[in-house]
Amino acid sequence: MRNEADSKSKLVYIASPYAAPNDGEVDQNKWFARMACRYCIEQGHTPIAVHLLYTQILDDSDPVQREAGLRLGRHVLWSCDELWVCGDRISSGMAAEIEQATQLGIPMETVSAGQILNAPEPVYAIWAKGRPEGPLAGQSGFL
Repeated sequence: MRNEADSKSKLVYIASPYAAPNDGEVDQNKWFARMACRYCIEQGHTPIAVHLLYTQILDDSDPVQREAGLRLGRHVLWSCDELWVCGDRISSGMAAEIEQATQLGIPMETVSAGQILNAPEPVYAIWAKGRPEGPLAGQSGFL
C-alpha cells in the first residue's frame, strides 16, 4: 500500500559516465554514480542506476552483452519519472539515454558534480520515549 510520502517520491533514472578511455576511471565513475544515487535519495526520490546494476551481471567489454545491458536500461528508463544527467561530461551511453528520454517526453534535470559532491551531510535523529522504569525515567526526546 502506497502512502502520501511515496506519491511525492519520483523514480529517477541516474545517467552518469561509466566506461572511460582510462580503465582506472571506471572505479571512480562507479563511486560517482553511487554518490549521485545518494544525492537523489537525500532529495526524497528513488534512484535507479542501471549502469551500476547491469555491469555486475553482464560484461560491458563484450559488445553483445553491452548491447543487452543498454536495451535493459532503455526498458527501465521507460518506467521512470525523470532522468537526471549527473556530472560534468556526457558519455556516448548517456547521450543515447538523453535522446530516448527526449523521445519519450521524460523530464530531465542536469545535476553537476559540484552539486552532488558538495551536498551537506544529512542529519539523522531518533525519537525515544522512555519508560518510567527505564534509564530515561519516563522522559522522551531526540537521541
